[in-house]
Amino acid sequence: MIRQSRVAHIDEVLGLMMGQTSERDRVIHESWRRCVTEHGLDPIASRDAYILPQERLNEHRDAMEEFLHTARFGLETLYRQVSCLDYVMLLTDAKGVTVDFMGDPTYSGYLRKAGLYLGSDWHEELAGTCAVGTCIATGEPLIVHQSDHFDASHISLTCTCAPIFDTNGDLAAALDISALHSPEPKLSQHLALQLVRSFTHKIENANLLNRFRGEWILKLSKAQEFLDIDPEYILAVDANGCIIGHNSRTRELLARESRRLGDEKDRFIGEPLSAFFECDVSTLPRFARFRPSDQRTMRLVSGGAMLFAQAMPPPLASLPRQPATPGPNLPLPLREMFSGDPMMFEALRRAAKIVGTQMSILIQGETGTGKEHLAKALHAASPRADKPFVAVNCAALPESLIESELFGYEAGSFTGAASKGKKGLVLGAEGGTLFLDEIGDMPLASQTRLLRVLAEREVTPLGKVKPIPIDIRVIAATHRDLVELVKAKSFREDLYFRLNGAVLTLPPLRSRIDVKWLIERLLQRGSNRDGARRHLSDAALAALCAYSWPGNVRELVNCLDYASAVCSEQQIEVEDLPESIIKSLNGAGPAALAADRAGDESPQSDALNGLEEALREHHWNVSAVARALAVDRSTVHRRMRRLGLVPPQKRDF
Repeated sequence: MIRQSRVAHIDEVLGLMMGQTSERDRVIHESWRRCVTEHGLDPIASRDAYILPQERLNEHRDAMEEFLHTARFGLETLYRQVSCLDYVMLLTDAKGVTVDFMGDPTYSGYLRKAGLYLGSDWHEELAGTCAVGTCIATGEPLIVHQSDHFDASHISLTCTCAPIFDTNGDLAAALDISALHSPEPKLSQHLALQLVRSFTHKIENANLLNRFRGEWILKLSKAQEFLDIDPEYILAVDANGCIIGHNSRTRELLARESRRLGDEKDRFIGEPLSAFFECDVSTLPRFARFRPSDQRTMRLVSGGAMLFAQAMPPPLASLPRQPATPGPNLPLPLREMFSGDPMMFEALRRAAKIVGTQMSILIQGETGTGKEHLAKALHAASPRADKPFVAVNCAALPESLIESELFGYEAGSFTGAASKGKKGLVLGAEGGTLFLDEIGDMPLASQTRLLRVLAEREVTPLGKVKPIPIDIRVIAATHRDLVELVKAKSFREDLYFRLNGAVLTLPPLRSRIDVKWLIERLLQRGSNRDGARRHLSDAALAALCAYSWPGNVRELVNCLDYASAVCSEQQIEVEDLPESIIKSLNGAGPAALAADRAGDESPQSDALNGLEEALREHHWNVSAVARALAVDRSTVHRRMRRLGLVPPQKRDF
């Protein structure tokens, strides 16, 4: 019976070479032709399986040691799923040599004879049409079932294989599951094919994540539900926004996108991310995991399908071109708020330590320094991130309505009340964060009610007798000095101590050393809104960096929005800036301002030459040096960076 099957198989192969038709798959026909015309194999001759000597096998295994270590868990998981069906598992390198193998040792002799064994060489030139060799030749997942094999001695086997590509898009390995015996219909192996394809995808992803641990990782999926756990597409992006690695499905996606854009590229390493997606490295933080997945969507440049996205930042990294910051890692929402400024870092470092606690927080700082932005970042980084964030501007609520707005009311509790009552902002924050902005402007009567809410953790809406328990985290903010207000009897002392479980102070913008980074980031955000990429001339940038910013970040945002609206070209000039900034130049024109700034940063200037002496005299106290030189602390920090001056306590020895 076996002999008859082999004779019939040989006749079919020879018949195909002479032009006869067959119902076999196209990929099998083409492989048979290659075996005869390119590899010079004889379908009549039977070849024993070739097992490499141990020394040569070790060479193949050593060449992919790191890959084997990464893939091992996936291989073991797959084998546990297929071993009960008498399958064996082979992992080969790109040359077809089996570098890892799992099978039932009871049948070791039979498996070795059939070539289903460690060290076996399944390259198509040697073994003929087979799952591993033909998969390597075509780069496609496939089934070579029984008499699909070119060599008649293999027609009892069923083999299913899928390629594994490295992060550059080159073939790295092939994953095969095979059995000595199987049902006759080839369709019986369809599920095996899907299983192998699934595990090669997982191994590719694991290899990419392991190799690019220090870079941005972007995950993309058509299905929102599978984005975080099993995305179709994964790619690595460097700090310059260029693609440095991807899985095979991403390569196929980029190839399709390239064709839509009128190109025929099939290699994408080094290409900018923005060439394919409406995104670049500066906007990747928008797709961080702490944001709800339905708000993380990314569109292809060609106007193709919209994908759900998740961006994983590098360890200890923040936005591009940001100098390294000392100290512990910060949650991403906090890291997005600064770029190396020591005062901001200190505030955010303290914030990171309490982000997961129930402690009330008081944020202090001048108007416009970003107190609400910090409150939102604290909420986003906390375990309450998926719950409501309710902001209340205590200065904007009319005194007569503040209690009903905050605490709610029952239907008919007072004249003009809504017929269904009102929930109130405090109850609206249930489970999440209640942000009380400008708390220093809250009337004393309302302060008393708020104090009870914070002390008892329950709220009683107007007209209701029974209190309602609440679970909220309270963050308050003010630009006023609450201690002075307490002394003046205009703010309750007991409420102050309820609110200031932790006090965070944001520095004014004029004292920060990362103003240029902030300007670039805000410009990029504006460009993303309307698609126009604007930039500042040197003179305009110098004017903004020299300005004192009494309105802080809020004033900077308004300034850039105004300049972007009035500039005639994509470049913003000094004359495009608001009048208040132009007047602050004291009559200095753009050229004079740029020249003055160049002199300020020149290592040859008198101020810079004397900076190190001043720092030594004041024991490297930047605040004292700034007072002595009559300049801002930010100017001292900027000059220190230009000269490479580092305090002794921060130097590496």
